[in-house]
Amino acid sequence: MIKRLLIAFVALVIVAGGIIGYNLFVGQMIASIFANMKSPPVPVSVSTVKTGSWEPGIEAIGTASAVRGTDLAVEAAGIVREIRFAANDVVKKGQILVQIDDRQERADLDSAKAALDLAETALRRARELRDKGVSAVSTLDAAEATAIEARATVAKIEAALSTKQLTAPFDGTIGIPQIETGAFVAAGTTYATLQDRSRMRVDFALTEQQAAQVQPGMAVSLTSESEGVTVRGTISGIEPKIDPNSRLVTMRAEVSEAEAKALTPGQFLHVRVALPVEEDIIALPQTIVTSSLYGDSVFVVRDVPATKDDEAKLQAKQVFVKVGRHAGDRVEILSGLEVGDRVVNAGQNRLTSGATVIIDQSQSLDAVADAPAAAN
Repeated sequence: MIKRLLIAFVALVIVAGGIIGYNLFVGQMIASIFANMKSPPVPVSVSTVKTGSWEPGIEAIGTASAVRGTDLAVEAAGIVREIRFAANDVVKKGQILVQIDDRQERADLDSAKAALDLAETALRRARELRDKGVSAVSTLDAAEATAIEARATVAKIEAALSTKQLTAPFDGTIGIPQIETGAFVAAGTTYATLQDRSRMRVDFALTEQQAAQVQPGMAVSLTSESEGVTVRGTISGIEPKIDPNSRLVTMRAEVSEAEAKALTPGQFLHVRVALPVEEDIIALPQTIVTSSLYGDSVFVVRDVPATKDDEAKLQAKQVFVKVGRHAGDRVEILSGLEVGDRVVNAGQNRLTSGATVIIDQSQSLDAVADAPAAAN
């Protein structure tokens, strides 16, 4: 009985040892296969790092306005008798726009003119009598004073009449009428806006540090957010006082007459003041640079020479870089790259540092590292 148990135990040990040995052998073979298996190279597109021009700039938000633009208001209270314009009419300087009821003033003017005629006649007679020596000096003085008073009364009434006839102060495009015929309007009531869009300007504000870099005559680009229209202008004025509330400095840019009509008074604009161009700057598209908690990095493709155990290949290395200013979709590289380095511009999301790659420019996303850049 003991002999049988011993034989069974030995057989069990042999079977178990065989199974364990087989599993260890298979595991070693699989590990050996994976250890010697080469990953296929990852296709990537690259750009060669070169230096180029860098146009620094200052970004701001501005508001467009007409060089000549105003809200037209009623000068004297009264009933609106006639509106002589329609919305968006192009009007000329001196053109009558609104007529306020002036019947009472005209009647007063007729009366004043009659009194003036009488005073002028009395003055002539007084002078004739004085010349003949049959009139006192005081009589002539009284006649002259009466004539002067009559002239002043006529001038006063004519001035009052002019406030009842509203005219265009300059050429421009008039807006929607804000009053109606027959309505009573008080003095100061706005009846329309008049804008001369042939000359436009843009007001914006910069910080004290930014304003120190700006000088009159510098070029600016103005881009509308809604239509994407970009026009050019120049700095025409810098406020000599810093706003004590906002701590900002107000700037004004004039737009050339050729491009002024592309803007609308009151329009919201993105303003960029161009600073002097800098040369020999390395700039890359922002899509090439990967940001993480450890910093900003790019993948650089480098040649690995052949060895006795392996052939020559291309290898991607993760390189940490220091970035500087941004300009649209581009970023300045301050350190970490050298001229001639090949940086991966497409396919980097599949890479790890040390991965084998092949260059396939069909993967490119049109990221060209050496294109000129405009910067903040």
